[in-house]
Amino acid sequence: MSRGRGLYLRIAELDNLRLAFRKAARGKADRREVIAYRRDLSANLVRLRGALLSGEVPVGPCRFFTILDPKERIICAAPFGDRVLHHAIMNICEPVLERYAIFDSYACRHGKGLHRALARAQEFTRRYPWYLKLDIRKYFDSIHHETLLRLLSHRFQDRRVMKLFELIFGANDTNSGSGIPIGNLISQHAANFYLGTLDHWLKEERHVPGYLRYMDDFILFGCAREHLKEELLSVEAFLAERLHLELKNSIQLNRSEIGVPFLGFRVLPGRVLLLPRSRARFVSKLEKYEQAHHEGTISETELARRVSSLVSFTFVADAAGFRRGVIMRQGVLSGRDLTE
Repeated sequence: MSRGRGLYLRIAELDNLRLAFRKAARGKADRREVIAYRRDLSANLVRLRGALLSGEVPVGPCRFFTILDPKERIICAAPFGDRVLHHAIMNICEPVLERYAIFDSYACRHGKGLHRALARAQEFTRRYPWYLKLDIRKYFDSIHHETLLRLLSHRFQDRRVMKLFELIFGANDTNSGSGIPIGNLISQHAANFYLGTLDHWLKEERHVPGYLRYMDDFILFGCAREHLKEELLSVEAFLAERLHLELKNSIQLNRSEIGVPFLGFRVLPGRVLLLPRSRARFVSKLEKYEQAHHEGTISETELARRVSSLVSFTFVADAAGFRRGVIMRQGVLSGRDLTE
């Protein structure tokens, strides 16, 4: 099977660049940088195509800012032109990454996502009496550029494509060869791909029967506590030696029947519950949205859109009573949106 050969010219095709623009502009049509780019769209896309074909692709610096929800993180907002480039690359390169992914990897993949990850975790709690829940310490900050590029080179044999990856990962390198920015489309896919090596090792060499991963949160299921303790030592060694990563100290090894804390939920064999921090985050964000609407900074339509997105997160859980309580406290507008 061809591994990523001949992709570069497809990235530079005008039809692909137009599609990339539409994806980058989705939901952001009223932003000044999008309006400015669209105003001279044909010329901007021709210019980007020319830069790609010449091999002199300009990559601007990110704008960094900090968010505190659900934890403190530094986000990288790439210039809009760079985001068009990122979509153009991933339109063509994502299928190559998809072919490498195992079935039970759920982040950044069409047809997967949070709800399917939770359903699969629940299925495993019914099959296996023990679980080992792990995640990576400062994951995005710890991704080793040289290792990432080496792994990507196994999938992409077009040297010009690899040059694009090197350019993008190096553009905001502030950590001596480690770390990729959160908030960057290519970073999300690259981070998910980086742990694919762990996925294949666990499934094909360690033969772990129950395993799933959502970005850097992953769970091993098994029939015996002692066996999972042995797997923990193997995983720690593999991550350190092969990927230059460390596990967080929040390692959880316990019985599946008490529930697995995963992605803001507690997954039990018979039900899925919202964790207390997810409930508190839900209420806090809803109050923030309603305050913004009250102050006139967002429209009723925008409020409804944000509330709908927020509420969809809770539908996978047994949380009807919680939603009813929020409706009673927050009023009619939120109540209507929460029950649709």
